[in-house]
Amino acid sequence: MMSDPTPDAPVIVSDEPGSFPRGVFLDRHPALVRRLLDAFPYPPEQRRALDALLRESTGGVIEPLAADAPGRERWDAWGGPEHIGRPWLEAPFLWAESYFYRRLLDAVGYCGPGPWQGVDPFRPFKLAELHTAEADEERAALDRLTARPVDEQAAALLHGSLWGNRADLGFRMGAERAGDGGTESPVVVDDSADLWRLLPAGAPSTVYLVADNAGRELVPDLLLADHLLRHGRAARVVLHVKPYPYYVSDATTADVLDAVRHLTASDTHRAAHAAGTRLWTAMSDGVLEVRAHPFSCAPLPYADMPDDLRADFARATVTLLKGDLNYRRLVGDRLWPPTTSFAARTAYFPGPVAALRTLKSQVIVGLDAGTERALDASAPDGAWRTAGTHAVIQVRP
Repeated sequence: MMSDPTPDAPVIVSDEPGSFPRGVFLDRHPALVRRLLDAFPYPPEQRRALDALLRESTGGVIEPLAADAPGRERWDAWGGPEHIGRPWLEAPFLWAESYFYRRLLDAVGYCGPGPWQGVDPFRPFKLAELHTAEADEERAALDRLTARPVDEQAAALLHGSLWGNRADLGFRMGAERAGDGGTESPVVVDDSADLWRLLPAGAPSTVYLVADNAGRELVPDLLLADHLLRHGRAARVVLHVKPYPYYVSDATTADVLDAVRHLTASDTHRAAHAAGTRLWTAMSDGVLEVRAHPFSCAPLPYADMPDDLRADFARATVTLLKGDLNYRRLVGDRLWPPTTSFAARTAYFPGPVAALRTLKSQVIVGLDAGTERALDASAPDGAWRTAGTHAVIQVRP
């Protein structure tokens, strides 16, 4: 396991009372397990394993994967021996949170042989998002959006992707917010103009899109990909997803198919149906390619990516990384001063990179001093970092 090349900010851990990471382990994870037990009729063995994982992760030490557990050798390479035996709350938050989800898959029987092998424990939650009034309104919004000029469509779709499951808001606010970097705006850094300069219409660009969540958050990502392909800003899109269920709602290949089917099944909304049909065809033709690299589920920053993934990203005209977890991995899960340079923190990345991220954790870089002061004044408790009310579009050409 490589070390951070510039370890000059403290690594985020979960042992500070009242901190966001501590709340994830002591509040969010127990609530998640309760939801899983309500969503599935897991037999006693799985229920006992989930209870044991909760006891261990909220007050015990980190136990190893079974010797024959799938991927055990990867977790050993990803720092397992370094952290096994340590209290969960004292381990790096990124590592421990990622390991919790890997252990959860073992607890529910996803990884091993048996009737529950391969059953995504988060699938009911992801599918439910596609069967809501909000999801239907977002398809209707796409019909209205197609009447707008192409540049306004692009801005709206970019903001729809940025805000994830607030995509309906993105469709409304896209054109108005584009280029608005003022502190009144929830988009506190907006480098979207730099992104569009990297993707001029008609150029044979290859866009890599590293997905975040499934369900209603994946749909606007796919609509953005469709727009780039349809209007010549990309000749090819490579969509990176997770190779197995991860962090509750992270997208897998199955989730991509569910999202595309959600669009094509929209008989009453022509624009959504047409976009879904184009996406299905693009996948069939190889113009939209889905990939799932094992490192996508690694508990490490992208600075530690393996050579084959580095070579893959190097082929992109630009790589768009979606969401909070990808941001933490992109810049390093450390308490950087908010004015730390985004370009400096991403200089290692092999090629131009853009982060589309709604703020849902403590990590943030790339702010100017005035914006930081205004945000701290508006929320002295730092809630602006974690509440999902602010976002960034940050680009390093």
